[in-house]
Amino acid sequence: SDLEDLHLYATPREQRFRRFASLEFEGQLYMTPYDFIQAVTSDEPKRKQEFYNSKTAKKNELNQILMETPPVWKGSSKLFRNLNERGVISYTEYLFLLCILTKPHAGFRIAFNMFDTDGNEMVDKKEFLVLQEIFRKKNEKRERRGDEEKRAMLRLQLYGYHTPTNSVLKTEGEDLVPRSYWDTLRRSTSQALFSDLAERADDLSSSLSDTTLLVHFFGKKGKAELNFEDFYRFMDNLQTEVLEIEFLSYSNGMNTISEEDFAHILLRYTNVENTSSYLENMRGSIPEEKGITFEEFRSFFQFLNNLEDFAIAMQMYNFASRSIDEFKRAVYVATGVKLSPHLVNTVFKIFDVDRDDQLSYKEFIGIMKDRLNRGFR
Repeated sequence: SDLEDLHLYATPREQRFRRFASLEFEGQLYMTPYDFIQAVTSDEPKRKQEFYNSKTAKKNELNQILMETPPVWKGSSKLFRNLNERGVISYTEYLFLLCILTKPHAGFRIAFNMFDTDGNEMVDKKEFLVLQEIFRKKNEKRERRGDEEKRAMLRLQLYGYHTPTNSVLKTEGEDLVPRSYWDTLRRSTSQALFSDLAERADDLSSSLSDTTLLVHFFGKKGKAELNFEDFYRFMDNLQTEVLEIEFLSYSNGMNTISEEDFAHILLRYTNVENTSSYLENMRGSIPEEKGITFEEFRSFFQFLNNLEDFAIAMQMYNFASRSIDEFKRAVYVATGVKLSPHLVNTVFKIFDVDRDDQLSYKEFIGIMKDRLNRGFR
């Protein structure tokens, strides 16, 4: 029952990880690649799994799984589907993979440079493990007196080790500034070699169990280094794989999905309570179904990953609503992504609730920021 109670002390991200993770090793929870795909494409796990009902792996089983992990140069946009249950993903890596799903392609180089703390254009295992400490420290800073014991149990379950709490507790009067994990990473890695984080990474590399990502990036002995081209391909493949899975779940073997299905996918994980009004409005505005291809679908979500730049471009105008042509131009100028006229028209029809052929950029961006972060903005 203690383990069930921990859910009350967990953050929404931690709760979701615990709900979908189906593997446990030496007291620590892990996701399989299948679990991760489920967590980012489904509302609930297809099989009911909690910590006290998860499969406990033995050391030899874990080693066998990791021995089957392909090297990074053999990666593809079907990597997670091919691995399926034959892989282990830690909580820290879950946060890292979620970050990847929301990054624009132009930001991949910046992301790589953040890990490359010594500037040699290669990332080694120690540099990558620094993110383990950064994410852990970010989570600990949210704690309050009185829940130290429960949070310590959670840390053991999510990170695999105990850590002291006294040094990281905030006072009640201290202001909390919410930051994304990626922003935390960006701010912290530049100082990583000048703090205890790098030293801590040395301890981690010898004490923590290997995972599928660590073996995929750095080889079975952990001595390989990761170059930018392989890192870029991995990030691009992961984004493509998740989009393919979402698209195929609606396409029923066809080359397109309907405009209504596109609207369903777009409004998932958002703060829109009454989606029916958006769907009814779109049905009346697009009488002839043409369908959305996967390339159109992918280009729209590439645009969403550039949403911040697009928002800045739109704010340069002095009025609140945009026409279709202005929207299309702002998308291309801010992000370099070309959206097809049919796709732009479909997006307009979904969000043009009052049917005046104008798009309220504040409403659109607010809803899309929720969608981009899959409900965890």
